[in-house]
Amino acid sequence: MACTAVVLCVTGLLGGTATAAYADDPKNPSADTGRAADVAAASDADARRLDDVRKKIDALYRKAEKATDAYNAAEEQVELQQKEIVKLARSIDTTQHRLAALKRQAGALASAQYRGGGLPAEAKLMLNAAPEGFLDNATLARKAQHAAKRVIGQLSRLKGDLETYSDAATDRWEKLEANRKKKESAQRDIKKKIEAAKKLESRLADKEKDRLKKLEDELAFKQQQKWLDSGVLKDISNKASAPGKKAISYATAQIGKDYVWGAEGPDTFDCSGLTLRAWQAGDRTIPRTSQEQWRQLPRVALKDMRPGDLIIYFSDASHVGMYLGNGAIVHAPRPGRQVTITGAGSMPILGVVRPDGER
Repeated sequence: MACTAVVLCVTGLLGGTATAAYADDPKNPSADTGRAADVAAASDADARRLDDVRKKIDALYRKAEKATDAYNAAEEQVELQQKEIVKLARSIDTTQHRLAALKRQAGALASAQYRGGGLPAEAKLMLNAAPEGFLDNATLARKAQHAAKRVIGQLSRLKGDLETYSDAATDRWEKLEANRKKKESAQRDIKKKIEAAKKLESRLADKEKDRLKKLEDELAFKQQQKWLDSGVLKDISNKASAPGKKAISYATAQIGKDYVWGAEGPDTFDCSGLTLRAWQAGDRTIPRTSQEQWRQLPRVALKDMRPGDLIIYFSDASHVGMYLGNGAIVHAPRPGRQVTITGAGSMPILGVVRPDGER
């Protein structure tokens, strides 16, 4: 009903403007006809220009949203590499302490040999005339040899472990730096596209901005109507799960809050930031980005969709909204817009995923 009202408003505004500006002149009907034709042509040209602006803005925001997923994915990798580096640093520290202890043990063995005159065990055995002393020395020699071999073997293994850990840490640092660069590049790309879109929109007069919003709503309505006319909802009557109800309650409570790139609440959100927090309220942890939500969460057929499920949009899975039932979703659309309810079919649907499993 709200979408219908918007479309009627748009139609009335455009038609009303032309009629009010050029009333019929009974004195010169041909001149009036010519002026009306000129006005109609100018109005059509203006509408096409505004629609071209809308398409450019929409394309820029879509590219920014795709880059946002690249940014978030790189950020996750950075966090993962940092954790791995910390783990390796602890392993290196532990190994170095063990290595130091073994070196002290090896030093003690060397000192004992020095105190014994530095003679090899075999020479001591030959110099001992008493049989009992010979046997005692033989036992001690074997123990000393075994201890020395054990220490040398452990030293060798620990040195190898230390080299392995060091090589692994170097590799992690290189990957960390590469992911940081990807993250920074994606961030620059996002800001560049968002700024370009905002610049395009800022050039419009206030009335044109209002008309742009109405054009967006009108297009969304037409796409939604086409989706509904396909009969897609006739077999969908599933009810939300208990966690799904909590997620819906959270998401709808955010209506009216601004979209901000990379935001996860509580005051501003991007599309996947909203679904992430909503399902956390439903006691479920889901991936941060719409692309990862599409990749990792269980998928369900459109006919089996139920309130609380997430609808993933566009072929690159760059947008997400939460299904509310009756053909509607709640989502964070784009910069310059607020969290809102719109038609589930107002954008190209890639598929549906279920955060609380397939049951």
